[in-house]
Amino acid sequence: MDSKIPLKNLILKGLSFLSPLLFLLVWELLARDHLIDTRLFSSPSAILKALPPLIKSGELFWHTYVSLKRVFLGILLGGGLGVILGLLMGLSSFIRALIEPLVAATFPIPKIAIMPLILLIFGLGEASKIATIAIGVFYLVLINTLAGVVNLEKVYFEVAENFGANSWQKFWSLALPGAMPLIFTGIKLALGTGLLLVVAAEMSAARAGLGYMIWRAYDMFAIEQMFIALLMLSLLGYILSYLLDFIEKIIIPWKG
Repeated sequence: MDSKIPLKNLILKGLSFLSPLLFLLVWELLARDHLIDTRLFSSPSAILKALPPLIKSGELFWHTYVSLKRVFLGILLGGGLGVILGLLMGLSSFIRALIEPLVAATFPIPKIAIMPLILLIFGLGEASKIATIAIGVFYLVLINTLAGVVNLEKVYFEVAENFGANSWQKFWSLALPGAMPLIFTGIKLALGTGLLLVVAAEMSAARAGLGYMIWRAYDMFAIEQMFIALLMLSLLGYILSYLLDFIEKIIIPWKG
């Protein structure tokens, strides 16, 4: 029975590896047999042919770098504020009673819907794009951080108080490590949301970034370039997700 389990795992891993290749093969065959409109859906071979010029010119890497920088700064700003405020709300019932209704009232508002207001406040430069991402990820990180602190066993706080721990020690040595698993969950959600928001922000007022690249490809009807940008976003999400999992195992080994 033990030998069947590794075999099953091997088969499942093989299917996970082969399924994208099978999808690309079916897509290519449908395109070659003209069963799909290649003006709209192109084909894997045509997309692959359009890739080397974008790599050689450095255009793809430049747009990717610009988008990554905006996402990173947005998560750093919004996520950092979300962690701090979430910890404070979890530790202080007064702060929680003051802030939680505001969070509940503003969280359901689509962040893309307030982009015109953000543009009016911050202008058309980098600040508006970073602010859009920061606002979007702030709520996800805050809510998960708060849940991480609230779900901690009360006995930990009682022991800390018995040993004379002050507020800072409770914050740094108890609430932060205890909430860390859910903080990472919030950051993972924030990463996906950040990639969505950066594309939306770059489509409205930008001269660089993957969102700008997609919009320009739409204007020029360069479908292959559009798919390359979309695939790059997918690849970024995949790589960054695994990178976060790796960092999580290092920072919070007790979760495993």
